[in-house]
Amino acid sequence: MTKANVRVYKDLMGENEKWAEETRKLLKEKNIVMINIIGSPGCGKTTLLEGMVGELGKIFRFAVLEGDVETTADAERIAALNIEASQLLTGGACHLEAKLVHYALKDLPLDDLDMVVVENVGNLVCPAEFDIGEKAKIAVLSVTEGEDKPSKYPLLFHEAEAVLLTKIDLLPHLDFDIDLCLDHVRKVNSTVPIFKVSAKTGEGFVEWINWLNENR
Repeated sequence: MTKANVRVYKDLMGENEKWAEETRKLLKEKNIVMINIIGSPGCGKTTLLEGMVGELGKIFRFAVLEGDVETTADAERIAALNIEASQLLTGGACHLEAKLVHYALKDLPLDDLDMVVVENVGNLVCPAEFDIGEKAKIAVLSVTEGEDKPSKYPLLFHEAEAVLLTKIDLLPHLDFDIDLCLDHVRKVNSTVPIFKVSAKTGEGFVEWINWLNENR
């Protein structure tokens, strides 16, 4: 009897978990905390990072891994602030995979770092599904988005260790019901801490960075 030619496809999520675990081992060995910042395009993730630099630098020696589909623009913005930054390009994929993050980490000066901040690709769905070995996923939502985003995209807000509500300086100019938005967050994750921040005014950054320090 002729043996059948059978194609075998390995579980991509399983492969991702393998690399995520390798990253966890590396971070533990180096005593480094890694957080994974996730939000939609235009919610202000990179501007948030720029605003974090001052307060974060008082507590942590840190580097940034910038995820995007194309261009190095975001990493260049962070590097201009004299922060170690690398750009991770997915070439079309809607999220960062653990293997790419792992190899980018190994190229950082890990012995000189306490924290690595990952800005994932702008998307509320895919990045929430993929573990990259981080200590915590941080959900970012801006007041220029709909109040019901947490209910429409519940996985991210359920998995998040903290939620950052950004661009709050724009509230006087928008028809945005902040209490309704917070209700949507609480329906998905009743205990998650929520920080209202403005990169323009600096509001909320001390509280947010203090939380990072207390929960590292």
